[in-house]
Amino acid sequence: MSSPHINYRSLDEEMASPFQEQRRPPVTVITTTEKAKDAKTQAAAAHLDPLDDHGLEQALEEPDTEHEAEDTPRNSGVMIHMVPETGRARWNHIEDLDSFFSRMYQYQQKHGFQVIVLDEVLQVLEFGFVVWLLVFVTHFVRYDELFGDVPHNGTKTTLSDVIYPTSEWGKRVGFFTYLIVFIAAIYLGIRLLKMVYHITQFADIRRFYNSALHIEDSELDNFTWHDVQQRIRRVQAEQHMCIDKESLTELDIYHRVLRFKNYLVALMNKQLLPVRFHLPLIGEVVSLSRGMLFNIDFILFRGPGSPFQNNWQLRDEFAVRSNQTELAQRLSKLILGVALLNLLLAPVIFVWQLIYFSFSYANILRKEPGALGLRTWSNYGRLYLRHFNELDHELDARLNRAYEYADRYLNSFSSPLLAVIARNLLFISGGLLLFLLVLTMYSIHVAEVEHVVTIMAVLTTVGVIARTLVPDENLIWCPEQLMTAILAHVHYLPSEWRQQAHTARVRQEFGHFFQFKAGYLLSEVFSPFVTPFVLIFVFRPKAMELVRFFRTFTVSVRGVGNVCSFAQMDVRKHGNPDWQLASELDEMTRPGTQQPHHQQQQQDPQQRSLAGGKTEMSLLRFTLNNPEWQMPKEAKQFLRGVREHAVGELVQAKTSTVQENPLTNSLVSFGTIGEEYCSLANSVLAAQLTPHQLEISQSLRPGMAPGQSRGPTSGGFPVAGSDFRQMLQQNLSASMGPTDSMRHLGLSRAEGRVEGPGETLLYGLCGMEPRVGRTPLNVGVADMCLSALYLHELSQQRRQARQSRIDEAEDERPGPSNWPPRPPPAAPPATAGSRHTVITSKAAESTPLLGSIRS
Repeated sequence: MSSPHINYRSLDEEMASPFQEQRRPPVTVITTTEKAKDAKTQAAAAHLDPLDDHGLEQALEEPDTEHEAEDTPRNSGVMIHMVPETGRARWNHIEDLDSFFSRMYQYQQKHGFQVIVLDEVLQVLEFGFVVWLLVFVTHFVRYDELFGDVPHNGTKTTLSDVIYPTSEWGKRVGFFTYLIVFIAAIYLGIRLLKMVYHITQFADIRRFYNSALHIEDSELDNFTWHDVQQRIRRVQAEQHMCIDKESLTELDIYHRVLRFKNYLVALMNKQLLPVRFHLPLIGEVVSLSRGMLFNIDFILFRGPGSPFQNNWQLRDEFAVRSNQTELAQRLSKLILGVALLNLLLAPVIFVWQLIYFSFSYANILRKEPGALGLRTWSNYGRLYLRHFNELDHELDARLNRAYEYADRYLNSFSSPLLAVIARNLLFISGGLLLFLLVLTMYSIHVAEVEHVVTIMAVLTTVGVIARTLVPDENLIWCPEQLMTAILAHVHYLPSEWRQQAHTARVRQEFGHFFQFKAGYLLSEVFSPFVTPFVLIFVFRPKAMELVRFFRTFTVSVRGVGNVCSFAQMDVRKHGNPDWQLASELDEMTRPGTQQPHHQQQQQDPQQRSLAGGKTEMSLLRFTLNNPEWQMPKEAKQFLRGVREHAVGELVQAKTSTVQENPLTNSLVSFGTIGEEYCSLANSVLAAQLTPHQLEISQSLRPGMAPGQSRGPTSGGFPVAGSDFRQMLQQNLSASMGPTDSMRHLGLSRAEGRVEGPGETLLYGLCGMEPRVGRTPLNVGVADMCLSALYLHELSQQRRQARQSRIDEAEDERPGPSNWPPRPPPAAPPATAGSRHTVITSKAAESTPLLGSIRS
């Protein structure tokens, strides 16, 4: 995205390689302290940008014909001469800022140096413990004594009788065991070296936090990542960690921490990741295990021969159009080699994962066998639902808020056949378990009978599983309402699911996002045997598409390096026409419009845009969490247009007889999420219109005179700006206020700044000045929920309007029609009574199966 602080160009241009630094004439830089006298100092000064804000804006308006190099000195040939100040740590010119900022983020999220060191040490000890325990239980335990097969003439069996003497340990270990221990020792040594390296790196991060950011470890939990980020920007202005830019923006820091993760989000949206595949006798499977993610990350980003030659730069040959076939063949061979290596190591990885998960969940399953019946967000769901430039703690907080609604939605479905079988299994297992328990209570010797305890454990497990299959008799079935609440928090769901939440197809597809814990563990345990074949037969055929993706959607950002162009969140370049208020695609969507093939490739919005409004929603979330970010002009216009459009629809609903539009529908859906959201929606609809809102509405509809009446005004009690702000703080903290939520989550896990966003859609709808006073953190959460619902309503309206234009043009065209039949329009949400009544009823909805249901 073109920006006053960013200069980039697409790699798809027929010009010089964008990955090679272009030579520029030397620029004289005048400082206020003293004039540079030696050539080295002048060369270092030439790296700094000599343009001010106005000069850089003018330069960006012209065609970009030269490339700004990423912040690495190895290709520039420039020697940096720095004179360190006494008594102060210098952090100028950090070569690998990606790793540095990533470690800074981990340091803040993991609560400091002591926790990180202890975690690193215990991870190494866990591996050593597993190896020792396996060798011990397989060679040094006398199981005949342990199981009582050897008579003792009435004497008690002791621990020394069960374990072989240490003098015999060497004789009981064979060659194969020595080989396993030797390999484990080599791996353990590598882990030890890696641990020492990590500790030294985090020790450097601790010095940076303490000396540069002035944050001690004891105070680390009192700072959010947003606070740390603002201090990083101040240190950059003082010490120039990045020598290619005078200042770092919030987006620059996010790019460096999430460079490869943003690529994965775009690849998922473009359906280039091996997520769906067919298994014999099973059919289509949707899965993305951690092992698969590790292999994809190694193949595409970090391994030898991957498209990236380092953490911040794509290989130069990707800029040449003529060698796509060669690059695709090279990538295909790399995928094949990694797959064969996975196939060779599959038994070892399988055994290790089986042991690891058994040790991790043994104690949990002993106390809570029903834990396997709980659900969790799958790796596929987390990547599908992730925004661009969204950190892990931000994603976790958003998905955690949707957890309860997602769990209730999937639990509302039940199979009558499985329910009948489960009730009978529950009856039989309960009867047998009760019989054994009564006998055990009568005589303790019953528990000593062979396999009695095992039978009781199996019966208990069967009962727990059967109970999860029996539906709750008091359950109210309201899938549309629950799906609306899920959409408000996760922000991304396929548009085809609209008004289809009651169907088995949508339930099954959503189950891939939100799967059982047992299914998640099984997919992880057996992934070593599945991953090699998926890489060969699913991922490898996409090698050419992957090469074209990296070549087309990679841009070079000054001071950052090569990033995914979608991560720039440029709504002008990568925005989806269905999510834009003003689309340039009206003529292109007409059936009679014909364009040359090369123009269609350059202007086809399906190639340069993303599905589901990923660009628009990511931009909106990023601005709410980073209100200080100086966004480009196009982003400001988009956000201002959305908010002004919403204000115009609110005025229209209150001053005309037609009160149903995307905003009012969104407010109705917003009010069904919860009690606090219901109160907010009612207050917005009942608030008195302000002169500022009327002025915005008149600017959107200039054909009406300022004094002209617009129809009967809707009644409602006035809500002043200060009252609305107080109502926000009270309602959003009714069940759990910001203080309580931070006590549970920790302030370090907060999204954005604690003061909350500066400009929100909610404040705009109530005609308030956005930057008056301080707002709670949860206002941003509520505003993002409403914005997500509103943008989905707008996109649905635009899709229907576009389809109507296509159908009208097709009806006017003579001859037989080759266009597909028009899908039936989605039914509007059921409304009964006044707007206030609709929102407070919360659960009223209409479904083809059950009609109107209330909870």
